[in-house]
Amino acid sequence: MEALVAIAIGALSASGIYLVLRLRTFPVIIGMTMLSYAINLFVAVSGRLAIDKPPILQANGDISPMLYTDPLPQALTLTAIVISFGMTAVVVLLSLGAFLEGGDDYIDMPEGDRHENGKRR
Repeated sequence: MEALVAIAIGALSASGIYLVLRLRTFPVIIGMTMLSYAINLFVAVSGRLAIDKPPILQANGDISPMLYTDPLPQALTLTAIVISFGMTAVVVLLSLGAFLEGGDDYIDMPEGDRHENGKRR
């Protein structure tokens, strides 16, 4: 199970970085969202990864102390989800405003290299 979660985090991170490096705003927004998913998944599983177990685990009967899953990563993940949703909404509105103002959604591209209706100026 740990390998599957590690592969999922790696795939989300790699695809997020790939999309962030694109020259259009929409893939950059999707890439940032995928990176935030990867980070949230990493923080959530850093507490403890246990399947079909209660949040309070009994190690060896009544003699040994009880093991608790750490609630802090869960709280941090919930907070990060809310913050990333709000920041994604802000970035989408900023990119929409830039698209409506400038007519295209290229990121940091010189004026001479931009396309107008499929043709280079």
